[in-house]
Amino acid sequence: MNIGKNLGHFVSVSVALVWLVSAGMSLAQDAPAPGAAEPAKLEAPAAPAAQAKKEDPGAAPAQFTQGLLEQIGGAKVAADTTWTLIAAMLVFFMNLGFATVESGLCRAKNTSTILAKNFIVFAASSIAFLVLGWGLMFGDGNPFFGTQGLWFVGGADNSPAMGDAYKGVYSSINWTGVPLWTKFFFQLVFAGTAATIVSGAVAERIKFGAFYIFTFIMVVIIYPITGHWIWGGGWAAKLGMFDFAGSTVVHSVGGWAALAGIIVLGPRIGKYSKEGRVLPIPGHSMTSATLGVFVLWFGWFGFNPGSTMAADAAAIGRIAVATNTAAAAAAISASITAWLLLGKPDLSMMLNGALAGLVAITAPCAFVSIESSLIIGLVAGFLVVVSVLFFDKVKIDDPVGATSVHLVNGVFGTICVGLFAQDQFTPNTTGNGLFFGGGPGLFIKQLVGVLGVGAFVFVISLIFWKIIDATLGVRVSAEEEIEGLDIGEHGGVAYPDFVTVTTRGGTLIGGERMAEAAVGARTRELSKGTIS
Repeated sequence: MNIGKNLGHFVSVSVALVWLVSAGMSLAQDAPAPGAAEPAKLEAPAAPAAQAKKEDPGAAPAQFTQGLLEQIGGAKVAADTTWTLIAAMLVFFMNLGFATVESGLCRAKNTSTILAKNFIVFAASSIAFLVLGWGLMFGDGNPFFGTQGLWFVGGADNSPAMGDAYKGVYSSINWTGVPLWTKFFFQLVFAGTAATIVSGAVAERIKFGAFYIFTFIMVVIIYPITGHWIWGGGWAAKLGMFDFAGSTVVHSVGGWAALAGIIVLGPRIGKYSKEGRVLPIPGHSMTSATLGVFVLWFGWFGFNPGSTMAADAAAIGRIAVATNTAAAAAAISASITAWLLLGKPDLSMMLNGALAGLVAITAPCAFVSIESSLIIGLVAGFLVVVSVLFFDKVKIDDPVGATSVHLVNGVFGTICVGLFAQDQFTPNTTGNGLFFGGGPGLFIKQLVGVLGVGAFVFVISLIFWKIIDATLGVRVSAEEEIEGLDIGEHGGVAYPDFVTVTTRGGTLIGGERMAEAAVGARTRELSKGTIS
């Protein structure tokens, strides 16, 4: 009985399922093809308003959509701000790299002075850029310098509004959607870098006070004026010159100012013989120099990718790889060039080779391919070695090779934009360079910008150095230079537990063995009656 009843239920359910499937197939056959007009449908009864609001996504009010857009916009501003600040902190960290490179490539007796210069240079730059430098560089004005919002970053501004929505006096930097103080901090660390470049070139014979004063002048006047020309909407920008992260704005500007300082100071005692031969003055710690270059290499990943001033996922990775490729290629080519010209793969040349590649790729990093960055790096490594040898030959005494790294390769890197740029990477900006069918136009614009900046910076720096020399003096006395600037300038030494022996302008340091050597040398001189 139960079996028959269950069988009847099963048959009934089966029939119902078959009917439903048949009806579904019939409806599917009658449905219009994609793109065809739909048949007329009976209107369903209107649902209550509350139910429509719940079930129909299209019924969402406009206020919700606007709120969502505001949330998305706020998240982007936060991401861009975070990325830009982190990049700026990496560039700030490069101050440690400059300090260890310069001190390592110079003699132990000058270490405290060198560290003091590298420490105070950022402090002085911070105040100078805050008080006036930012306004001259980014304030709206004429083709040569800003005239609005000059003092203490105090001009009208509604950042992070961008483009046409921006209302303020710093319109040249309204392309980035981050708050004003984020913009300021990122640009500040670049200003400090330009001033730091000068420190290494004038090391081991400059008065601390003279360098202190020139740093203020550099960041208050020289750097922001030329920066306005290129990054502040000035004449070079209107001409069509491009310098993405500062091969000229930062590096060659620092290099030209350094070259003027070297000329006013003259070479170190013992650097050149009476016959004109170059007498090497080795640095006291290649460990420190190597550590410093690693720090600088690392910091450059903030320097170049950070210059997007936005968390641009499509750009920052490629720029980082281009930066790294140029540095690696330059280190290799510098080692090979030194090997061929000097007989040995000199470590200092390799270190400066990597830095030369980093400087050279700074201007074109956003505009060129990875393959082009490899070529740029290979050339930069060669240039830095032959440049160091050339400057020594003409008696331009640069203890750390700053002019070869930053001036020569800053100029080279800026010109590379005109040679290697490809429009596909940043459409509607540079266009294609000479090597990619763009003709000579961009190359000529880059060259004109480089020459204009170089002439101005070198001449005005030379004038300021001469004024400082005529009033306060720029060079320490011969006695102080021989004894070491640490004692005369700062009243202390960096290595008090080490004995220093100075001979013919060179310094050796050591522990007990050096102490014994010093005692032995003094004993021999006493026995000869040459000293008392």
